[in-house]
Amino acid sequence: MKRMLAIVLAAVMALSLVACAGGAANPSAPAQQTTQQTTGGELAGTYDITVWCADNVVELTKKQIADFNAKNTDGITINATVEPVGEGDAATQMITDVEAGADIYCFAQDQFARLVQANALSKLGAAAAENVRTNNAAGTVEAVTSGDELFAYPMTADNLYFMYYDKSVIPEEDVGSLEKLIADCEAANKYFAFQIEDSGWYMAGWFFGTGCVSKWETDSDGNFVSVTDTFDSPEGLIAAKGMNKLMTSPMFLNASSAQELDSGAAIVVSGTWDSGTAKGILGDNLGVAELPSFEVDGQSYHIGAFNGYKLVGVKPQTDAVKGAVLHKLAQYLTSAEAQVERFEAVGWGPANLTAAASEAVQADPILSAVAAQAVYAVPQGQVHGQWWDITKPLGAAIKAATSDAELQKALDDYKAAIAATFNMTEEDKLSWSVIGMYNEADGFFFTDYNNETRSNWSDDLAMVKVEEGIWKTEKAYEIPEGCEFKCRQAKGWDNAFPADNFKVEAAGTYYIQLNETSGEITLIPA
Repeated sequence: MKRMLAIVLAAVMALSLVACAGGAANPSAPAQQTTQQTTGGELAGTYDITVWCADNVVELTKKQIADFNAKNTDGITINATVEPVGEGDAATQMITDVEAGADIYCFAQDQFARLVQANALSKLGAAAAENVRTNNAAGTVEAVTSGDELFAYPMTADNLYFMYYDKSVIPEEDVGSLEKLIADCEAANKYFAFQIEDSGWYMAGWFFGTGCVSKWETDSDGNFVSVTDTFDSPEGLIAAKGMNKLMTSPMFLNASSAQELDSGAAIVVSGTWDSGTAKGILGDNLGVAELPSFEVDGQSYHIGAFNGYKLVGVKPQTDAVKGAVLHKLAQYLTSAEAQVERFEAVGWGPANLTAAASEAVQADPILSAVAAQAVYAVPQGQVHGQWWDITKPLGAAIKAATSDAELQKALDDYKAAIAATFNMTEEDKLSWSVIGMYNEADGFFFTDYNNETRSNWSDDLAMVKVEEGIWKTEKAYEIPEGCEFKCRQAKGWDNAFPADNFKVEAAGTYYIQLNETSGEITLIPA
């Protein structure tokens, strides 16, 4: 992959320490004037930059950049091209070609480690880092930290899950008890949707609720160096028993979309991104609440959650002055003022403590549920890309288990798979494979010449290195039109192409080839 040229570190750090000084809530505040006084107006000028953000905040971001231009006292004018690139896709596009990527970009917190590894994030200066630590929720600070350094700015702190429920089916007095909720759904023949069968993100909350931990450690280069995971402990067995109780109900539905409220569900565990859908379907019957408690062996445990975040990153620059300007703008875009404005426009929950304490945020019923559930949530931190696949068989095994021994075996197998991530050979770490989807109802699936069928996003097809930077599947596969797949490295998601899946336009029998430098995927007819 292309990497940025080495930065003139001394110059960058000197400028970023000055440019990032102060509170960041308003570039015209006295603390921000230090830059102009100290540098003699060195930051003044017009800067052409590219910014990536979610589609629904493109226009707001343009406005906020215009506000920054009007308010800053350093003579800075930002001429920004603002492009709609989703937080989940930004990292893949950045690491494909860092130089061609945006100067400032918004990204999902679970992409942080791979961006640090790819040298796609500019490290914060001391003053900027202290500003982030002081003015943001503790979990968001952890989310932007690798080793002892900070590499991004927190933008939201609302990426966790809670319950949407139909008040015409679920009595308000039952929302705190899993057992009562299951009974209500079974009595009404309505589904309880909670995606814990194949999603580690949703599944983890049960384990956190019983006191388990799963914490990955990274060094300053973003490499994973250790993990502390206690899901296989006695407390983990309690969590598995609670999950099994829900998953064996005839009304359990392994789903997380609020759209299920229009398809027979009375309860859907989801997040703020689904609020519009939930309101549109249920109207006045919409109920919102934190997750319930469950009972095992006479003791009650409150279901927890992973809490993730949206972050803003600055691309490393060879021009130290431009780098300092970008850090100033990033601070403004993540200031209390900007976060409240973003909440009012699209409902995103602020990471900034002052913004989160504002009257408007506190009065919002959706964010009230977020705040209530956040008490039981664990900051997501950095998670190894393979972990998401490791949890898939765990959820299925917990659902299928009929005894404590079978539950414990599922937990032991899970722990062994985690240990294996640190035992990979260098060859395995660098190798690529293909993983894809099929829709069984439409006959979408991979088959090779031996008519082997591959399952839905669970089996990797091996690739071999045919020349430097070029990988190709060992076999040719019959692939139908419309089938989608990705190429991924080390059977994890830290490095995967393309961002939005590769979609086959014409059915045929193909070898799949990847250029790991550019991320380009080619279908080669057999």
